[in-house]
Amino acid sequence: MSFTVANNVAHPDGSPAKFSPHPVEYENTIYQKGLQFERPPFTFQSDQWETKARERLSAESNGYVMGNAGTGETTRKNREAFAKWSIVPRRLVKTDDLPDLSTRILGDMFPFPIAIAPVGVQRIFNPEGEEAAAAAAAKEGVPYILSTASSTSIEDVAKANGDGTRWYQLYWPSNEHNDITASLLSRAKSAGFSALFVTLDTYILGWRPTDMDNGYNPFLRSDKIGVAIGFSDPVFRSQFKAKHGVEIEDDLHTAAADWTRIVFPGLSHCWEDIQFLKEQWKGPIILKGIQTVEDAQRAVELGLDGIVVSNHGGRQVDGGVSSLAVLPRIFEAVGDKLDIFFDSGIRAGADIAKALALGAQMVLIGRPYVYGLAIGGQGGVQHVLKSLLGDLQLTLHLAGVQSASPEHLNRSVLEREDSL
Repeated sequence: MSFTVANNVAHPDGSPAKFSPHPVEYENTIYQKGLQFERPPFTFQSDQWETKARERLSAESNGYVMGNAGTGETTRKNREAFAKWSIVPRRLVKTDDLPDLSTRILGDMFPFPIAIAPVGVQRIFNPEGEEAAAAAAAKEGVPYILSTASSTSIEDVAKANGDGTRWYQLYWPSNEHNDITASLLSRAKSAGFSALFVTLDTYILGWRPTDMDNGYNPFLRSDKIGVAIGFSDPVFRSQFKAKHGVEIEDDLHTAAADWTRIVFPGLSHCWEDIQFLKEQWKGPIILKGIQTVEDAQRAVELGLDGIVVSNHGGRQVDGGVSSLAVLPRIFEAVGDKLDIFFDSGIRAGADIAKALALGAQMVLIGRPYVYGLAIGGQGGVQHVLKSLLGDLQLTLHLAGVQSASPEHLNRSVLEREDSL
């Protein structure tokens, strides 16, 4: 990746940085504006972003983004797991600069150790949806992962993301629809998406009481919400017309139902099916939804490039294990054999620091940026990203951690609260 110099700071490998290596500067700009009695448009209290988003969203949109599987036990465990680990600050650590947040993953250097997680149906949170989030990611130097459940086409998201780094997340059709899978991957590659994230835990939507209370499944409505990628796919369009004798636009209800059955087929693939994806995608392939050492090791055996330790934010399986709890054992088993991403439960800079210390090389930000999208569109997403990175950098700096590199940020900087 090419960067231009900012503040004369370069990455450890010598490559210059296009984006300011000091996201904590965001704090300084706010205080400077405060001297003129100007207050920021968005709160910096990350635990209030959800509340602010609730005030802006409909009952259906609220239920969708805030909702979890079953009783929400898995989601609660995700958050509680972070409090079980504590950062132990070290003093008189000589510092010549703020901590370097750059990270190497998938063979490239990135200025920051976070990416935007794949979240579908973003136009139910803001009319600009995925295009606003993709543009925000590019502005802030953060990779954007596009969900197959997008409410915007692959090509339009790529245009909004410009020269940013973008990756494609696949909800994987069954083998009888391999031609559609191949079409999706071909389109993504042609549109500049450089890595493939394959979600394994959502071949059918989980038991989500909040959505059911509202009688709301966004994928079944007679619009393009959640199905835009299908409706713009030439293979699906051709098959739909051959089957029904009309264009998609002439029967949106049936088209939405048909596409939803394709990308959420109800039954899981098997490990042997990975070979088809490897034949279709010439680039990094990452499996999303890994929760066990055994599955992580199988990914290594198949020569995959990475995994995302994730439980889908607690939206799929109730009573599940927290993602952070299983991260250390997975890292110990395969951390030197493939790249490890992490998501589920991240809400603040300290959360990012803990996940990195326990073995993740990059952390995916999910619900927080959706809250930013709801309260402020592209600007709201940028605010969330800048806030999380500034918070992370200052947390490391004040804890005597010199960088986000595993050399400095590792398990040695953490203590289990229950062991103290």
